[in-house]
This record gives sequence, C-alpha cells and structure tokens, in this order.
Amino acid sequence: MMYLSFVSVTIGLVFFAAFVYLFYLVVKALKKYNGSQQVRKEKAEKSKTLGELLKNHRIECKMTQEFVAEAIGVSRQAVSKWESGVSQTKGY
Repeated sequence: MMYLSFVSVTIGLVFFAAFVYLFYLVVKALKKYNGSQQVRKEKAEKSKTLGELLKNHRIECKMTQEFVAEAIGVSRQAVSKWESGVSQTKGY
C-alpha cells in the first residue's frame, strides 16, 4: 500500500514538473515573439520590391514621376511601370 502511494505521488510530481516546464516554454516563446516586432518590421521593409522602394523614396523626396524620368532619361510611363511592377521581368 505504501509503495502504491509513493508511485502515485512520484507520477503526480512528474506531471506537475512537465506542466511547469511547458508553461515556462510558452512564456519564453511569447516573450521572444513580443520582442521581435522590430525585426519583423525591418524584414517587411527589406522584402519590398524595387518599384515600391523607388516610389517611397520618390514620394519622400517630393518628386514627380516625370521629374525622375527626365533625370534618368526614360519616359514617365517607364517609371510608372517600374513602380507598379508591370514591367518586372522573369529571372532567366
């Protein structure tokens, strides 16, 4: 009888320890996720296309598509296509 009680207590402690460890891992994962917001924001910024970056920079500098086109010697329509992604070529 004493042996059965000892086994029951031991199994109970093992399950309790496993639950505590699982709770610890969940808390640790949540803290890591909350701390990674800046990294996720930077990654989203880096994943922008060249057209999106061109458009954002052009707007920040308060330039028109026509001004950019004249400055680099292309048509305004070419700049528009670059920004919209219409003229993206496949990587051959």
